[in-house]
Amino acid sequence: MSDDRRDGPQHGDRSRRLGDDSQFKKFKYNSQDKFIFFMLVGGRRSHFLGLVKQGLKMAKQSKRYREMIKKVPEAAVPVAKAVEIIKGFGGAKFDQTVEIHMHLGIDAKQADQLVRGSLVLPHGIGKSQRVVVFAKGDAAAAALAAGADVVGQEDLSKRIQGGWMEFDVCVASPDMMGLVGPLGRVLGPRGLMPSPRAGTVTPDVATAVREYKAGKVEFRNDSGGNVHAVVGRMSFEGKQLEDNINAFIEFVVNLKPNSIKGVYVKSISIAGTMSPGIQIAA
Repeated sequence: MSDDRRDGPQHGDRSRRLGDDSQFKKFKYNSQDKFIFFMLVGGRRSHFLGLVKQGLKMAKQSKRYREMIKKVPEAAVPVAKAVEIIKGFGGAKFDQTVEIHMHLGIDAKQADQLVRGSLVLPHGIGKSQRVVVFAKGDAAAAALAAGADVVGQEDLSKRIQGGWMEFDVCVASPDMMGLVGPLGRVLGPRGLMPSPRAGTVTPDVATAVREYKAGKVEFRNDSGGNVHAVVGRMSFEGKQLEDNINAFIEFVVNLKPNSIKGVYVKSISIAGTMSPGIQIAA
């Protein structure tokens, strides 16, 4: 005898079958989206509907943002034009950060296609970065003289292990990596773990401090093959933003892995903290 209970009404919130789309049509979610979200919330229909309503409410765009979108060109534009459009948005009550986003034709799962590096932008990033240094002796003194915010050894390690993370960059001399290594579980997920490739593990810690204080940016591709970085602020002159953007693009292009066969740079865009993105001609 077949069991048809799965096709009949269920108790409580499950009084309607999953196949009934009547409550979902007005939210413009297709049946696959509905099924996935329904399963994620444990089959509770009322919970799911609440999440959908909340998501739609959060996705509502402001009038100012909608007006900015109207100014976004459909096609990619030169750097100078993109900067002109971004700076023309205005309206925010604070000095917005300007970021660049590059979508690369790499396989992020392949170690030989990793795109990572750091560079000092021509005009800095408009922000004073907080730098901590693991060093001792003369190197520690040199780091302090170069402007490091905190310099230490075991004391700094214990402070970080205790939850203190009020810094933007961590630099270490090679002889301190035995002490810094165990901090990988804390610093790694936040992108703060020192590494030779990024230039944050170096015997010349003073130079590294000066570079980061001057506006050095560090980047690494994410799992989707994208690279993100800060290239300045809205208060910068247009030419300054152009110089920073062009310098970053050129640097990333020169990092093209040898194993890449197809298109390396697929798309480039810039955006302010509170503005839509403008696509740049690659």
